Amino acid sequence: MPIEETKTPKPFPIVFSGHTLKYEIECICKIFLPIRKFTFSYDTTELPADAEEGAVLTLEQLESSTRFYVQVRYLGQKLEQTQDFPPCSPESEKQLCEYRFSAMLFRLLEQITDIHPAWGLLTGIRPVKKVQPLLEQGLSKEEVCQKLHEKYWISPEKLSLVYDTALVQQPLLANTPKHGISLYLSIPFCPTRCSYCSFVSHSIAQAHQLIPGYLEKLCEELKLWGQLVREQGLLVDTVYFGGGTPTSLTAPQLAQVLTAVQENFDLSHLREYCVEAGRPDTITPEKLKTLKQFGVDRISVNPQTMQDSVLETIGRKHTTVQTIEAFRMARAAGFDNINMDLIAGLPGDTPEGFHNTLEQILALNPDSITVHALTLKRAANLFAEGESQVHNPVEQMVQESMRLLPEHGYAPYYMYRQKNTIDNQENVGYARAGKESLYNILIMDESQSIFGAGCGASTKLVEPCGRITRIHNYKFPYEYIRQFDQLMQKKEQVREICERIREQEKAEK
Repeated sequence: MPIEETKTPKPFPIVFSGHTLKYEIECICKIFLPIRKFTFSYDTTELPADAEEGAVLTLEQLESSTRFYVQVRYLGQKLEQTQDFPPCSPESEKQLCEYRFSAMLFRLLEQITDIHPAWGLLTGIRPVKKVQPLLEQGLSKEEVCQKLHEKYWISPEKLSLVYDTALVQQPLLANTPKHGISLYLSIPFCPTRCSYCSFVSHSIAQAHQLIPGYLEKLCEELKLWGQLVREQGLLVDTVYFGGGTPTSLTAPQLAQVLTAVQENFDLSHLREYCVEAGRPDTITPEKLKTLKQFGVDRISVNPQTMQDSVLETIGRKHTTVQTIEAFRMARAAGFDNINMDLIAGLPGDTPEGFHNTLEQILALNPDSITVHALTLKRAANLFAEGESQVHNPVEQMVQESMRLLPEHGYAPYYMYRQKNTIDNQENVGYARAGKESLYNILIMDESQSIFGAGCGASTKLVEPCGRITRIHNYKFPYEYIRQFDQLMQKKEQVREICERIREQEKAEK
């Protein structure tokens, strides 16, 4: 009997008339059709002749009002809605028009699919930023949650989660130094590449010849950053080594980079020095001793799961036993602020397996636990298996972490959401009081400039007026090495913006 081929669904067409408000509309569609691709047409009110499915969104300026019309054809149904509002234009009132279209589209798709997304209309990366202005107004938890529910239709459990997160952040953000910056260092190397990974990361086996040259240029960039920090009178508030897996480097290589940080920056005002130790199979007593000697006070030991069969499926070459050994090794080395990362929804995992992982992690008693929801990014090998992930039980796993971790004394302290996350879930860092990662909070709050060093690193400059400028380093190590001189010319742009920030501060006085 011949095997029936699985047909790839046709792209879902979306047509616009009277506007070009594509971004939020596409985000809403992705909530209900997470694996589908989309096509977009403009200046037309009709779907393609051969389209059995799709959406039409038109905006018409009438004599005394603006008419919003949305039609959706999906799963054999055709629903439509028309609403008239006071005159407005997508050019001058973009956010308002996006909101109205999003709300209408959301309700139609919700009715057709019988899917009720817990985050409602909220599609942004940083939900905590919706809470903070309301807290500053002195509103109670009930008032904050009511306002956000009325506007975005967020579920009570997600509202409680985001409110509690904002409450933990509030005093920590209040203590952020005015002229503080964070320093991020990219070490883009790993023992192997995990199937879910979308970061710029290269296996040590393939990239070992690049490492000496890469580290040489990284240390040179740190010297340039140090000069700029000193001349601008800035304070280094936090340092964060990410990747990749920084502990893929040898102990002498780690010492080389740590020495460059120590020699080029005044670390006397540092509130946090974090290194992603990451993969348990890269952690050794010698590396831990090196980190400790240079003042690193927070590390991550990231198993992602404590199920050996799942580790094998996703391409991680370590075991649960190695994770436990690495954690105990870090405790013995004197680290009293250890984070552990987990991913809900990994291929081959089950709700029972994820519960067992949580129990094993809790038995180790780390200082913080970060729970990520599986995200299917195009750069990840797992993206090709997207269709098979539609019925992933990630939501059940996330709910279990929301229940279990607070019961054991961990409070949510930072949160972010990503596109293409299974079941439209979120990533949450939970920590015991006083063990929160300041860098994680600051990068999500976008209230402090971050200087990025190394390939794939992004520099984010935050001005008092609220303007944010992002300057990206080259993505791959070989580009970073070969075109280093051209890349360093971008430091002049940073210097110009820093000067502009100083002028803005003078004007405020």
